[in-house]
Amino acid sequence: MAQSQNSRVELTIKATNLMGLTSEGSVMVGNRAFEFYNARNPEDFVQIPWDEVDHVAAEVLGGRHIARFALFTGDGRHFTFSTRDNKATLRAVREHVGAERMVRSPGFVDVIKAGAASIPRAVAGLFGRGE
Repeated sequence: MAQSQNSRVELTIKATNLMGLTSEGSVMVGNRAFEFYNARNPEDFVQIPWDEVDHVAAEVLGGRHIARFALFTGDGRHFTFSTRDNKATLRAVREHVGAERMVRSPGFVDVIKAGAASIPRAVAGLFGRGE
C-alpha cells in the first residue's frame, strides 16, 4: 500500500485512470501532489508532485463538457484521467499549477485543420522547394 504524499487532502473523487488498461479508483488532490489509487489493487497508484507537473490539458466537447484531462510532467510523461466531476477536479488542480498552465487540448477538427495545412509544405519539400 502506498503512502500518501499529501498532509492535507482538498478533494477526493471517484475516477478512472485511462493509461493502458483502464482502472477504477479515487483521485486525491492535496497540498503536495495529485494522487490516484486503484480501488481493487493497492499496488496500482500514481503520485505526481505539483513541482513535477508541467501543464494540464483538458479535452472539451461542445464548448462546455470536459471528457477527460491529462497531466504532463517535465520529463515528457503524461497521465490521463476522468473523474465524476472533471470541472471540480480541474478547479482544485488549478490552485496548485496555476491558470497559465491549464490548456485546452486540440479537438478532432483542430487536428484535421493542422494536418491539411501541412500538406502544401510536405508537397513543396518533395520537389525541393521546401523551407
